This record gives sequence, C-alpha cells and structure tokens, in this order.
Amino acid sequence: MQNMLIDAVNLNNNLFLNELKEINIHNYSYTPDEAIEELGLELEEINHLIDDYVIQIVTSNMAFLQYLHELQSSKDNHKIMNFTPLQELAHKNLGVARNLRIHDAQKLLYTIMKEEDLEHIFLCLEGLFACVTILRPQKAFDTLRLIKVKNSL
Repeated sequence: MQNMLIDAVNLNNNLFLNELKEINIHNYSYTPDEAIEELGLELEEINHLIDDYVIQIVTSNMAFLQYLHELQSSKDNHKIMNFTPLQELAHKNLGVARNLRIHDAQKLLYTIMKEEDLEHIFLCLEGLFACVTILRPQKAFDTLRLIKVKNSL
C-alpha cells in the first residue's frame, strides 16, 4: 500500500504541475468541514461516504478505461466517437464528489465530461485515481486487491 500511495503522490505532483496544471488543483487537500457543515452530517457519516466514494471511483476506473479504449478504436477506424457512456459515468461520479465537496475530483470529473481529447481524458483519469488514492490510501488499496481477487476467480 505504501508504494501505491507514493506512486499516487508522485503522479499527482507531476500531472498537476505539468500536463494538467490548468485544472489548478496541485497541493489540494480535502477536509470534510465543508461537507459536514453544508450536509448537516457527522464526521463519521462523512467518512463512511468518502470510503464509499473511493470504492466507487476505483471500481469505475475499469469502465472509464474501457470507454476510452472504445473511443480510441472508433477514432482509429474513422467512426463516429460516442462520448455519452463516458460522460454519463463521469456525471454520476461528479454528483457524489459535489455532494462531499471533494473539489479536486469535481474539477477532474467535470473536465472528463466536457473533454473530447482522448489523451487529456486519460491524464484526467490518472489524476482522479491518484487523488482518491491519496484521499483514502487503505480503502483504494483494499478495493484494488478485492477486484484482483474477484477477477482471478
């Protein structure tokens, strides 16, 4: 898990200082205060929702990558690129990020929803995965491990 967190921090620093600097989220650090105040929930409830959100993003990552692969295939074969499934998944995840006031994820998911440059979308997905790994490293690690176990059965 420690290596995964270190990789996420390094990727985060690299992406948000370089390729994704226009998103302006370098050194962002989530605090639940805004969500607690605006949603009227206790810290324990917010923490549970954040854990669920991290699980959602980690499990959605495979679908995001599959949609991106399909878009690249359409582009390579000079077919119409259908961004709708990717945009709908980003929108679904954006709603949760907005509710929990996770601002870095909001910006990345909004960009994924609106962007049509596949390379830029891929970078945003990498950044999103790094952000949730930094947000809850143990939950991200456990979710990935569970996915690997399920896929091996």
